[in-house]
Amino acid sequence: MRYTMANVPTEEVAEVLGASVGAAGVRIERIVSPLGHSSPDEGWYDQDEAEWVTVLQGSAGLVYDDGREVVLKEGEYVTIRPHERHRVAWTDKERVTVWLAVFWREGVTGCG
Repeated sequence: MRYTMANVPTEEVAEVLGASVGAAGVRIERIVSPLGHSSPDEGWYDQDEAEWVTVLQGSAGLVYDDGREVVLKEGEYVTIRPHERHRVAWTDKERVTVWLAVFWREGVTGCG
């Protein structure tokens, strides 16, 4: 399937992972978050991989277990180190949030 911003759902009940591709230790995913989505309170992400993530549409807030908060608007991005515990605090309440995430294992060159 060809993915474009035109065929992004306008409303979602649950987060949707899609348009995933990977090779040689790198994985790229498009993630569509529903209106006002957040991770469960106990739902910390603790990944073995590094992650670079940008918001293509909408906005979102991330919170880290050390108390830091990051707000991402369209076009803004953040790099999350392996095992840097974080969660989605909120996503845009007026339009679905579309993310592009690139994951890689340490030692893979050309990323970061």
